[in-house]
Amino acid sequence: MSQANFTLTRDAYGRLVFQAENGDRHEGVTPVRAFPIAAPDDGISILSAEGHEIGWADRLADLPAASRALIEEELASREFVPEIAQLLSVSSFACPSTWQVRTDRGDTALVLKGEEDIRRLSATRLLIADGNGIQYLVRDLGRLDRHSRKLLDRFL
Repeated sequence: MSQANFTLTRDAYGRLVFQAENGDRHEGVTPVRAFPIAAPDDGISILSAEGHEIGWADRLADLPAASRALIEEELASREFVPEIAQLLSVSSFACPSTWQVRTDRGDTALVLKGEEDIRRLSATRLLIADGNGIQYLVRDLGRLDRHSRKLLDRFL
């Protein structure tokens, strides 16, 4: 287990402040996931306000609780990737088509412009881009119900 050599706090304006072991201080830093879909808790980079990497954590779990909470809070405020739990219906098997889906954030409709907007990340994981640029994640095809898998099979 590696321990990060920095701490994070918030300033009076709500910006993240990075404090290195050697005393270097940077205000307005941004945490970034190296592998946001495949390994979201592994490889966290801390970027300066100018976009230069100034810190790294191999694993989010290795960070002290206070810094970890600040990073998770900051990432949650910027990341929006709803996870599809169920496909309720599709308007057509030809594209463009409107999909009614149930996600971890509620029921919604997405427009699939083309089959190329479905990207296979692994044998069981998909990333689906809708017509508005929102990315939807199917974490595990095997965990979808039979009806959802049957609908998806028509597009894969």
